[in-house]
Amino acid sequence: QVHLVESGGGLVQPGGSLRLSCAASGSIFSAYSMGWYRQAPGKQRELVATITSIGWANYADSVKGRFTISRDNAKATVYLQMSSLKPEDTAVYYCHAALGLNGNWGQGTQVTVSS
Repeated sequence: QVHLVESGGGLVQPGGSLRLSCAASGSIFSAYSMGWYRQAPGKQRELVATITSIGWANYADSVKGRFTISRDNAKATVYLQMSSLKPEDTAVYYCHAALGLNGNWGQGTQVTVSS
């Protein structure tokens, strides 16, 4: 089991940037594949980006070139750097940790892109 706590959300203007952080505790962080997902009101939760235990990253088409996922195993933290934000990026962003068939979610952090 791993406990996840997200931070860094907030209100930003279109075209702006934010960096989300997800701090993990309780297990061997470096063994986990980590991901960021988001859920907008009235919509299903969707994948934003994932990063494997060895650092291979994958992105949703909607965020490619604008978002960057990274991890610091020494700090047991995964980050999501978001740039060129659009109103359609508004959602609750969730961190996810996966190891085999097991997965854990964080509580989410709200990102609102609005002028």
